[in-house]
Amino acid sequence: MEKTRHSLAHILALAVKNLYPKAKLGIGPAIENGFYYDFDNLRISDKDLNKLEKEMKRIIAKDIGFKKKKITRAAAKRLFKQEKYKLELIKELKEITIYESGDFVDLCAGPHVKSSKEIPIEGFKLIKTAGAYWKGDEKNKMLTRIYGIAFGSKKELNDYLKLQKEAEKRDHRKLGQKLELFMLDEEIGQGLPIWLPKGTLIRKTIEDYLYKELSSENYQWLNTPHIGNISLWKKSGHWSFYKENLYSPIKIDEEEYLLKPMNCPFHVKVYNSKTRSYRDLPLKFAELGTVYRYERSGTLHGLTRVRGFTQDDAHIICTPEQMPKELEKLAKHGIKMLKDFGFKNFTIYLSTKPEKAAGKDKDWKKATDTLKQTLKKLNLKYETDIEGGVFYGPKIDIKIKDSLNREWQCTTIQFDFNLPERFKMQYVNEKGKKEEPFMIHRALLGSLERFFGVLIEHYGGAFPFWLAPVQIQVIPISLKQNKYAEEIAKKLKGFRVKINSDDNTLGKKIREGEIQKIPYLLIIGEKEKKNKTVRVRKREKGDIGEMKLEKFVEKYA
Repeated sequence: MEKTRHSLAHILALAVKNLYPKAKLGIGPAIENGFYYDFDNLRISDKDLNKLEKEMKRIIAKDIGFKKKKITRAAAKRLFKQEKYKLELIKELKEITIYESGDFVDLCAGPHVKSSKEIPIEGFKLIKTAGAYWKGDEKNKMLTRIYGIAFGSKKELNDYLKLQKEAEKRDHRKLGQKLELFMLDEEIGQGLPIWLPKGTLIRKTIEDYLYKELSSENYQWLNTPHIGNISLWKKSGHWSFYKENLYSPIKIDEEEYLLKPMNCPFHVKVYNSKTRSYRDLPLKFAELGTVYRYERSGTLHGLTRVRGFTQDDAHIICTPEQMPKELEKLAKHGIKMLKDFGFKNFTIYLSTKPEKAAGKDKDWKKATDTLKQTLKKLNLKYETDIEGGVFYGPKIDIKIKDSLNREWQCTTIQFDFNLPERFKMQYVNEKGKKEEPFMIHRALLGSLERFFGVLIEHYGGAFPFWLAPVQIQVIPISLKQNKYAEEIAKKLKGFRVKINSDDNTLGKKIREGEIQKIPYLLIIGEKEKKNKTVRVRKREKGDIGEMKLEKFVEKYA
């Protein structure tokens, strides 16, 4: 489909030129599920897309060809003398090729279809307009971007549109506001979410789960500062490797400090705070550490792309002999935890050594081979991401698939050959000699913010009982049942219970409970008060009958 999508981008440009001759061309690539094209001097809105679509279909029906030609720089400059953005690109290109499509010519390396008759005329749709900086640089001019989607048939297109409609319903930004889970406020700062009471209850439930799970695996918990002296980040390499993603230093007295972008150097400092023996290893340091990284404002997205986030972070420091066993434990435990949260489908990637890397070749080979052996031993299918490792070590990435079959990055298990060397980490081996340990950096859930955003969309806000911020709501029909409602709530101690005694009709109270996606509503009227029972409504199933409270707890809660 890439050729089709790329060709549709050219046809879009031709359609725009036909209808808006003064528009200036930017670039128009194929992207996942579709294509886009950027234009200058073009004022349109989403209302104009139908007109553009019709023009594109008219062009496609003419059966125009796509012919590639290699031309000189001088010829290219003459050809695009009215197109300033194309002229800028021509200066940067080593080899210049164009594609001719009827009377339309575009600067492009391809690939494209041979003829527009290959494009399913009912398989594409223009979906939106947006602003986009030229070359993605905020210092450049804002252009008008037109997005389209394209598939092999009308059915595939409709299926995709249905999926997108469902995704819109599940958008964690909308549900986060509707269900009062978190908020974002520009006056507070972009990309800095605040967890509201209900969201904080869910976060606390996730944190409690993590403390229990990791403590059972002999992790030791740390808590480290939000800032650190810049010398620490220079020593770790973060300042030189990731400077563009870090915030400007803060001057305190005569020294400079940074908002911490990662927890790793602090954990290394804890390890180096005393002499370590092989008998002490493996050491597992865990932290729910909040870090801060600069993200461009245009890339921020609800909870899934933020500037301040809390990582489910840990470092396992071990001997070379312990490494295989620890990796196996990590992979098994990571998948087990993701399944506990309701994720069943995974895609696993093994990322190997990039061109620029820290550490010795033999260590990279040993680590990569061990990662492969771990995945094979656990019968986990994986794809190899050649040279996709970070500069300090190879890694395993586990991407989850949500209820709409979308992939999300969660678990990362990666070696770090950089910090042990830079910070001269050592342990005393069985022969009394000092050796450099292996360090595995891992995040099983990733950041709590991102994971929570994915959870919201996976469940559409209808969280499973153990995660729901309000698990049970007791609804007295009138004021006469309020005292009995309080008795019921007391008996449900240990659950997250709320009484709705508002002066509203029963129908409205039930509707409010359903909107808030509360798992169980317990209705209490005079009959239930007299019988010492409750009438139970289950989320998405409705009324499931009158029963004793003990039976409800035993069977459902």
